[in-house]
Amino acid sequence: MTIQEFAKMLDGREMGEELTPVETEQAKKLGLVVVYGYSDDNAEFEGAIDDEVGCYEGDDIYLNQDGIFEECEEDCKYSKIAKENCKVITAIWDDGSGISWKYGTDIPHAEFDVMEDGEVWCRGIVFDIKSLGEEAKC
Repeated sequence: MTIQEFAKMLDGREMGEELTPVETEQAKKLGLVVVYGYSDDNAEFEGAIDDEVGCYEGDDIYLNQDGIFEECEEDCKYSKIAKENCKVITAIWDDGSGISWKYGTDIPHAEFDVMEDGEVWCRGIVFDIKSLGEEAKC
């Protein structure tokens, strides 16, 4: 299944019903990552990456084939170098378009809409973890 087919399957689902456990496992086996907004402060990652990131009012999320990149607490040059090799997804909160969450990235992806009360609440993305490339490994 392609990222476009997977996104099409998810398109139009209600908030809170984005993926079933079977679909999450399927995405994992296919190496796909599904990203969508949860509440007003989290980005959810399901499938080949299973994690969540706090991004209240939007933020940049750094990731690689190992998952979400977290910087060292201290000013560490190795952490800075590793971060430069990561890919970025920008979580965009309420940009005035009427959609609460959107995601910007140069990672090849497909989009799907999550609904709330008949309105688009979130525009999520699906991408293949292999598109992060070996150079993104930290």
